[in-house]
Amino acid sequence: MTNTLLHPTRRGLLMAGGAGLLTAALPGYVGAQAAPIKIGFQLHRTGIGASYGRWYERTAQAALKLINDGGGIAGRPVEILFEDDGTDPKRGPEVVDKLTQSDGSDVVMGTLFSNVVIASAPRAGELKVPYLVCSEGYHVASGILNRWTMQPGITDVRSQITAMAPWVSANLGKKVAMIFPDFAFGHDHRDFFTAAMAAQGGEVIAQIAIPPTETSFTRYLPQIPAETEVLYHVMVGPAVLTFVKELGEFYGTGAKPQFFGFIDSLEAVDTATPGLEFLEGSHFWEAHNRVKPADAGEHEDAYRAAVGVDDNGASVSDAADIATYSHMFSTWETLFAIKAGMEASGYTGPADRQKFVEAMEAMTDLPYGIERPQGAKVFNGKTHQVFGTQNISQVQGGKLVRVHQTSMADGAYGDAVDYTTMAF
Repeated sequence: MTNTLLHPTRRGLLMAGGAGLLTAALPGYVGAQAAPIKIGFQLHRTGIGASYGRWYERTAQAALKLINDGGGIAGRPVEILFEDDGTDPKRGPEVVDKLTQSDGSDVVMGTLFSNVVIASAPRAGELKVPYLVCSEGYHVASGILNRWTMQPGITDVRSQITAMAPWVSANLGKKVAMIFPDFAFGHDHRDFFTAAMAAQGGEVIAQIAIPPTETSFTRYLPQIPAETEVLYHVMVGPAVLTFVKELGEFYGTGAKPQFFGFIDSLEAVDTATPGLEFLEGSHFWEAHNRVKPADAGEHEDAYRAAVGVDDNGASVSDAADIATYSHMFSTWETLFAIKAGMEASGYTGPADRQKFVEAMEAMTDLPYGIERPQGAKVFNGKTHQVFGTQNISQVQGGKLVRVHQTSMADGAYGDAVDYTTMAF
């Protein structure tokens, strides 16, 4: 995970700071003199990823405002062009094509669902347009995509699982049954958690794959073995509330295993919802804690205010509107990564797209700040994947309370690819 760090000089920092002050002081002048940078955004506005897409769009708009209020990118204003992919892998490549060829986007920001990303990345490679995805699957770091595809704003499933499996094994149990969505994202969970538990002396005794478009889960739950000590669940889509409610009904008031879930199973769902009382005391992975921790970083308040989310993870305008808080930060951090890459490369237009990718590959340390409110990260230029910390939260009094945070080193794993050796 080591690469060459770009060390800005003191003179360069002063010049950049001066330019930022000048830009902030003369936004109208800058806007009048420079054509906007266009960032295409492939968005899950409809389909099973729509709850994520709505908050991805809201978060991206908030980051865009902060960037433009600060002078844009290298003094140029920035526009985001949103295009719905319907959470449909067949539609994904068409969206990349439209954003690039018809709309003239300089780069394209990708989407969440891994099946859409995997289907779309080849088209980005053909068009030679940087494709910066806000997904979680291992597809980027695995090497199955191309040099134009990067994931600089959120860690991947393999890293998340590598970091947390030792805690699960030591604190919850050794015999695990897994419930996961039957597509690439879920398969990453299946493969890497099974291996990670084996490394800890544990065993995955059941793997229950469920189509991500399923609307009822009662026929799957009897497949959970009676000897299960830990039920590991990760579910996605609009039926997540149905899933957890049916899980509670299945176990009733009788004995049940320890529950360890990825917050995907409850993203956009209030943990205090009637019918979810059985989750009290259970644990969830979170990338970015929905409920503001008592020791939250100094930039957390500013980020929450910008995206319009209160300390409980709900919209400030509607307490019933729960944010997809553990994922949406990736759009914010990816936009700031684009800004850094363009400014480091001296980006002026599509002819500099390759320079932009090379500048991104040269990045390593990404410190905590308003640009990265979830936490400090390290970008691996060889694998095009970012690494960071993970959180384990427990439901206490109907709220998610962080009980453990991993180190960045806990999620490290060996490189499977070196994209920098691939042709553009």
